[in-house]
Amino acid sequence: MNKIIYCYDAYCGWCYGFSKVIRKIAHEYKKELQFEVLSGGMILPETPRHITAMATVIKENYKRVEELTGVTFGEDFLWHVFNTDQSDWYPNSEKPAIALSIFKEMYPSLQVDFAADLQYALNYEGRDLCDDEAYRHLLDKYNINHQEFYEKLHSEKYKELAHYEFALCQQLQVKGYPAVFFQAGEQKFYMIGSGFTPYETLKERIELVKKEIQKD
Repeated sequence: MNKIIYCYDAYCGWCYGFSKVIRKIAHEYKKELQFEVLSGGMILPETPRHITAMATVIKENYKRVEELTGVTFGEDFLWHVFNTDQSDWYPNSEKPAIALSIFKEMYPSLQVDFAADLQYALNYEGRDLCDDEAYRHLLDKYNINHQEFYEKLHSEKYKELAHYEFALCQQLQVKGYPAVFFQAGEQKFYMIGSGFTPYETLKERIELVKKEIQKD
């Protein structure tokens, strides 16, 4: 089966804005296309960096993301952006990527939904994705055993899987997020989305690729 590959990062605001689009596409094409979410590793500092480092960019962009995509950034998230002197956040893409790799193994058909849930937890509910407790409500939602999940969250196996996804995004030459590819067979990759892509545009590109590969 052909596949849609969605390269995203839990800390990417534009991916948060895109989450409704990719969820709608995943639901619409679930019977004819596989869907895989790859974490990009957008924020991987060698030493922890306070949210102050990215707060200015968020302040400059979040209104534009809201206007263009229709999402809302929550007050609890924005508090950390506008009160950096009081925030204890040190953003890092690794832990949410590990969480996603665990979830993909358990519920591969729901990985687009889970990625969207992670982004909502951060950008609307204001949960710190570097804190283990940020995931507890989602374990209940998906009936995941808490002890099993947290053991995996701190295991080398799933950390390696997360870093493998970072490497795959580099191999796909992803320069920014979100990015969407249509994989036809083993070797053919068509980039069908780079940056925020409206639903109608993405659907049109999927249909064009489907016609293209039918000719081969």
